[in-house]
Amino acid sequence: MMAWMTSIIFIPFIAVPFYFLIGIRKREPKHKKEYVAFNKEPIHEKYISKDNNHIVFNILEKNGIPPATKNNIFELITSSSEAYHKMLEEINQAKYSIELCTYIFVFDKTTKVIVEALVKKAQEGVKVRLLLDLVGSLGLYWNQKGFKSLRDAGGEVAFFTDLLKKPYFNYISLRNHRKIYIFDQQRVLSGGMNLSDEYMGEDDGTKRYKGLLYYLQGPSVDYFYHIFHSDWNYAVKEEKINYLAQSKEYKGKDIVQVVPSGPDISTDALYESLLNAIYSAKTRIWIVTPYFVPDENLIQALVIAHRKGVDVKLITPKDSDHVFVDIVRMSYIRELHSIGVDVLLYKDEILHAKAMLIDDIGGMVGSVNLDNRSLFFNYEVVTFVYSSQFIKSMESWMNDLMLNSSRQIEKPSKLREAMENILKVFAPIL
Repeated sequence: MMAWMTSIIFIPFIAVPFYFLIGIRKREPKHKKEYVAFNKEPIHEKYISKDNNHIVFNILEKNGIPPATKNNIFELITSSSEAYHKMLEEINQAKYSIELCTYIFVFDKTTKVIVEALVKKAQEGVKVRLLLDLVGSLGLYWNQKGFKSLRDAGGEVAFFTDLLKKPYFNYISLRNHRKIYIFDQQRVLSGGMNLSDEYMGEDDGTKRYKGLLYYLQGPSVDYFYHIFHSDWNYAVKEEKINYLAQSKEYKGKDIVQVVPSGPDISTDALYESLLNAIYSAKTRIWIVTPYFVPDENLIQALVIAHRKGVDVKLITPKDSDHVFVDIVRMSYIRELHSIGVDVLLYKDEILHAKAMLIDDIGGMVGSVNLDNRSLFFNYEVVTFVYSSQFIKSMESWMNDLMLNSSRQIEKPSKLREAMENILKVFAPIL
């Protein structure tokens, strides 16, 4: 509120139009995106997890988020080349449908191979749908020639919003930041990796973002399909949901809970669950995020957790790909560092992963950053995983990050500190 009021007072001719364009998030417009519905084909009761001892279970359920399911197979993918080859493997073995949703798509050597694989599957009769965010893939919105072969083969490409319509009805600030890659409605790749050579590709020495992807097979895939269908329906007005007739017997061992967030969820369920997890943690809260611009509630929760004796670790890049955000975040980082929170600045390639470990109960991985835009404005999706194998994998990966991180937080100059304090006013609308 203070950020908008300050802007409207000092630059009214710019701030007022922008407020009506991007200033409101949970609203009921004429052309709104409907809330995600999960009850069209409920998960069989035998796959619903009855274990409600986890600290985020109840608060998510009260917010209308689908319950956790068991018998899933969950695999963490930490290598950009492994992610690339897994993506191609899933595309090549798909028999019925391929549905891909990403924030950023760039035509380069990685996506050239991916598009060629999609064209081949479309020619074989596989239903191929590709959904891109307008802002994240803005260049492609104006020049879509690269998709001609895919469309000629029967594939579909759509953008989440249409800039050519009245911008007030499109709310281009409410971006689809989800990464959902579904194959035959049975297998999912998701996490924080977009489709470009910056995120995944051959192991050829290319310097890429350090991100996370995960593979999921099991009953929770149905929830991802509902989320994708809701987004696709908003983009192309295709209301019918098409289920594949297939056997649904699952034998995995992982308990998984899929949690979407954004303007198409009626509450701030994910935000509330993160706050609850931090306040309820007994031994540790380890956080990995590329952008750390939290609100005061999250900062307060982390401070209280630390003072209770919880091992609070924040792993974030020494330098991200957004200079403005790097300036704003430092006051928050120094605030935590000054009271003894273990803040680690990752020194190698740009860290783009988003994850959290909660005690020895489980953790979260997905597309959400710990900043106001991601938590309150973007369409996001994360997965909470409750299994010992996931905890071991995530803990090992985070420990590797720490080995390449620095705990040295430099004291700012007076000019730098003044700039940070001024820009901090605008943190809620970054």
